[in-house]
Amino acid sequence: MQTKRTYAIIGGTSGIGLALAQKLVARDDRVLIAGRSPERLKEALRVLGSSASGYTLNITHRPSLSTFFAQAPALSGLFTPAASYKTADFSDGDLESSEGLFHAKFWGQYWAVHAALPYLAPDASVVLMSGAASARPLGAPAYAACNSALEGLARGLAFELSPIRVNCLSPGTTDSTLWRNRPANVREPAFAAWQALNLVGRPASEEEQAHAALFLLDNGNMTGSTLFCDGGYTFR
Repeated sequence: MQTKRTYAIIGGTSGIGLALAQKLVARDDRVLIAGRSPERLKEALRVLGSSASGYTLNITHRPSLSTFFAQAPALSGLFTPAASYKTADFSDGDLESSEGLFHAKFWGQYWAVHAALPYLAPDASVVLMSGAASARPLGAPAYAACNSALEGLARGLAFELSPIRVNCLSPGTTDSTLWRNRPANVREPAFAAWQALNLVGRPASEEEQAHAALFLLDNGNMTGSTLFCDGGYTFR
């Protein structure tokens, strides 16, 4: 009987990460998930059942990353959608939305892969997460630059870590837990603007983004690539 594969998801307690975890356990894989909120972690583990284990974790804290992966068996894959950040205009000169954004989103994923490396199987797959602003920014230049940096990181790691495969998922606006927790007067204008900016006329679903991440985890001939799951936003 084939041994179950195990995948680590940092940011697996909600949103796209949890949707991917559900897909993996549904096909009889195991998941090791992490998130910042103990409450969300407890609920995610309840939803995922006995094929899941998890720990609280802040992706920006390197010692916690090492502790997290020390709990892992050999990993078939890693997905890193976790990040908490804010964006702002360049003219604001705000450290949190420039350097702080890189600390949370870029360096968090960078050091997560580094901490995971001793536990990744030789044929493992790593999926980073950027965002479609890398290719079509609409203000917030530090955010666009951070996403571009993550896509470059995926290419560089794919070269250095081969035969481990490394790719990047670049989502557009997604009807996610994050957006649903925002006030309607913020969410609805943002969704309306997004409908006019892309080709399919709506935000993606968490399910669609998780499907894209799963494709990158599974496809043995994909490495060093960025997959834009953005409804054609980058075409317009």
